[in-house]
Amino acid sequence: MDAGRICEILNRLSEVYTEGAYPGRSSEGLNPEWPADPFHVLVATILSQRTKDDNTRRASDNLFNRFGTMEAIAAADPDEVADLIRPAGFPKQKSKAIVDCCGILLRDFGGEVPSETDVLTTLPMVGRKTAACVRSYAMGIPSVCVDTHVHRISNLMGLVSTRTPEETEFELMRITPEERWSDINRYLVRHGQVVCLPNRPRCGSCVVRDLCRRGTESGRDRRGHPNYS
Repeated sequence: MDAGRICEILNRLSEVYTEGAYPGRSSEGLNPEWPADPFHVLVATILSQRTKDDNTRRASDNLFNRFGTMEAIAAADPDEVADLIRPAGFPKQKSKAIVDCCGILLRDFGGEVPSETDVLTTLPMVGRKTAACVRSYAMGIPSVCVDTHVHRISNLMGLVSTRTPEETEFELMRITPEERWSDINRYLVRHGQVVCLPNRPRCGSCVVRDLCRRGTESGRDRRGHPNYS
């Protein structure tokens, strides 16, 4: 895999999606009024698991409007938190994880969100994807954040050939210059939401079609002739 190819893909997508995924809060569902600090990003990313961005935003707004600080959430009744975050789905599991996370951060880390991946992933419901989002979007640490969009599109394009998001993360780290790691999630997520849709990719309107395995294959009919449909 040529690093120049993935960089060119990111360059082109950056021209189309000028705000990327997170600055517009479409990636992890934060209301633009909330600060993109490690605490808010951590909570919002936990809420974003297995749900849509709109649901995450509603749940985040409900939670942070009622409990605006780490201390307030740590002391909150988990059942009340569950009611507030219900739009994001799995309210009991996510409520317990968020309340427990806040308690652990206050008790063991002085109220600061740690920056090390291996430490972040010891927190409840924090996997490598959540840790990478916190590091990348809230701490400015280059990280490859692999969600379902990134895993799917990376394989569809032929950038990687992997079975799991974790394999995709490490392979993308291997083939991509470190200074571009954070751009992968920033732009591939938006591309997956707008053009490279899960069930019906819009290859005809894709600006990186010529750099994509699926795009180049779909551009020809079975006889090898160009297909402009």
